Amino acid sequence: MSDNSRKMNVVFASAEAAPFVKTGGLGDVAGSLPAALQKAGANVIVMVPLYGTISDEYKSKMEHVTEFYVSLGWRNEYCGLERLIHNGVTYLFVDNKRYFDRDYPYGFFDDGERFAFFSKAITESLQYLPDGFKPDILHCNDWHTALAPVFLREFYQGMPLYENVSTIFSIHNIAFQGQFSAKVLEDICGLAHIPAAAYQLTCGHDAINFMQGALNYSDAITTVSPTYAGEIQTPAYGEHLDGVLRRRREALQGIVNGIDTDHFNPETDPAIAQNFSVDDRSGKAVCKAKLQEELGLTVRDDQPLMTMVTRLTRQKGMDLVTYALDRILSNGVQVAVLGTGDYEYENALRYFASKYPGQMSARIQFDPTLSQRMYAGSDMFLMPSLFEPCGLSQMIAMRYGTLPVVRETGGLKDTVIPYNYETGEGTGFSFANFNGEEMGDAVFRGARLFWDNHDAWNNVVTQAMNQDFSWTRSASKYMDLYRWMHPEVPMWVPEVEEKPEEKAEEPKAEEAAVEQPKAEEVKAPEAEAPAAKPAAAKKAAPRKTAAKKPAAKPAAKKAAAVSTATEAAEPAAAKPAVKKAVAKTAAKAAAETPAKPAAAKATAAKPAATKAAAAKTTATKAAAAKTTAAKATASKAATETKTATKATAAKATAAKTTATKSATATKTADAKATTVKATAAKSAAEEAAPVAKPATKAEVKAEESKAPTSSVKTATAATRASAKLEAKPTATPAAEKKPTAKTVSAARKTQKRR
Repeated sequence: MSDNSRKMNVVFASAEAAPFVKTGGLGDVAGSLPAALQKAGANVIVMVPLYGTISDEYKSKMEHVTEFYVSLGWRNEYCGLERLIHNGVTYLFVDNKRYFDRDYPYGFFDDGERFAFFSKAITESLQYLPDGFKPDILHCNDWHTALAPVFLREFYQGMPLYENVSTIFSIHNIAFQGQFSAKVLEDICGLAHIPAAAYQLTCGHDAINFMQGALNYSDAITTVSPTYAGEIQTPAYGEHLDGVLRRRREALQGIVNGIDTDHFNPETDPAIAQNFSVDDRSGKAVCKAKLQEELGLTVRDDQPLMTMVTRLTRQKGMDLVTYALDRILSNGVQVAVLGTGDYEYENALRYFASKYPGQMSARIQFDPTLSQRMYAGSDMFLMPSLFEPCGLSQMIAMRYGTLPVVRETGGLKDTVIPYNYETGEGTGFSFANFNGEEMGDAVFRGARLFWDNHDAWNNVVTQAMNQDFSWTRSASKYMDLYRWMHPEVPMWVPEVEEKPEEKAEEPKAEEAAVEQPKAEEVKAPEAEAPAAKPAAAKKAAPRKTAAKKPAAKPAAKKAAAVSTATEAAEPAAAKPAVKKAVAKTAAKAAAETPAKPAAAKATAAKPAATKAAAAKTTATKAAAAKTTAAKATASKAATETKTATKATAAKATAAKTTATKSATATKTADAKATTVKATAAKSAAEEAAPVAKPATKAEVKAEESKAPTSSVKTATAATRASAKLEAKPTATPAAEKKPTAKTVSAARKTQKRR
């Protein structure tokens, strides 16, 4: 029980986390992934710097946990831990006003010192976590926390607490690596006197690289999409770290990010003009009209509206945008852009907005609520990135029914399925090369579909909105990685999943209870050797009887045997639980069957009487066998009727004395058919034994052949006595012919004596 309650303990370190502080995709990941990990069965603590820009709404709810000092080169810096539980996840904010009480998270001259302190504070604080939290995993993200694995291995490795900690480093954008002067190595990090650390951090003349240190020291490396994981191992995308990544490729894997599907939900989003869903998209048309009006565009529903919400940088493909905007706008596609960035791109967008009034809108600002309305109100979303590790905007756009136009790189390739004109499959439009003409072609492929085949367009929108971009899928892959690093931690199973397992076991117990009487029924007959075969194939016995027996019979008698088996099987299958009713029905079916061959062969009346005697005797045994299953009863009736028919053909030339004695056995069987109890059947059989002894061997063999294929508990005394004198019966059709031949010769000898 204690092992099942043990969960994976994860410390998730990030320089930003939504909703407290966010400048890009890293904030979204750190704000959503920990909650998904917790649902997947991990205990997670998120560590974030206590920036001065964090809202007082959150600061007022924080609880002071502890404080301690962190050695940073020749410095001893104060570090406080403030706790806040948000959406069920514990956040610990690292407090140091000198480093973090500023107007913006990054972009300062001392960023190397600030985030070296943050990395050292993370490793030091593992000893001071609340509630006795002992981490199994330290999950670091991007260069801001890249020195934490280095510090942990070089300064804390000998301590028992840190021996169990495995480190994971996630690359969100390899273009930002944290490169600083080599003076930082000794003055701040205190690592210059450690040759291994100095070598693995140095990236050139008089320079060190924080991310390079993490790639060398971490136990595992992840990035945010499988395609990007392959791209960064090449010189074109590796940013001079491709050599390290190729060397450590076995520790590298790509896991696609997710989005907060509760926040980005068109059915409940309060920021959009009207909510809508994948089944009812009438609200999206309202959102488009309101957005066109808000942005100063011509309100038209017959023109596709394409938007961009992005940083205005070369990485985001702004070179292609400025190249192709004239062609796109002059051919009837409306464009709206929201974002800030490089001045050259901002000025270019303002120029096109003034050149195409009512057709182009440029909002050079940061406005999260407007971005929500742009996702919901547009028809297409443009992302022509030079490189894109994962990208969240294209997933958010598809969530709102807006089809993305992307370049096939990184996470864009992994998340957007290009539209196929032949099959109708796809969730957007894409192009391969970083080329303005190709981007324009991709835009107009979408525009033509919008204009020419709106039904197909709506189908693609439906497919895009049905995509699963939740964090649940990504969190499960991270949990698999954690368990690979710590296999001693058992897999956590929610309590809800235990109930279906209990229900699944109940039918097994019932099946065992049903099969148990069958095993007892097989052991009951005295013929021990044949009884072993039905026991080995309890359920298959009826099928084998139905398949093999008719094949051994002549074609003329096959129809009579099949009809008899059907008549006996129908009442037996109707009420298998009521055994008395089954026995009576089988007796009637067996008694009625001989009438058909008797009518067909009028000249053989006496042999027909012998056949009726055998059938009725079998019916008496079926009535006495109260524990016989329904399937065995049906199979027995068919087998007995077929055997009786064969015996009739063999005795067509038999003596009148044999027929007379068989008729006497018929009368005895009629008397026994009225009795159900097993004791009465046995006594009646013993009285009839002297009369049945002179019967032909065909009858004896017919009774013996039934032993392997039926599960009757008791038999008549005459049949048992004859069965012991003869050889062991055989189940194969070929072996059944030999006793028939002996029976005919015996009948001829009797005729000669007469």
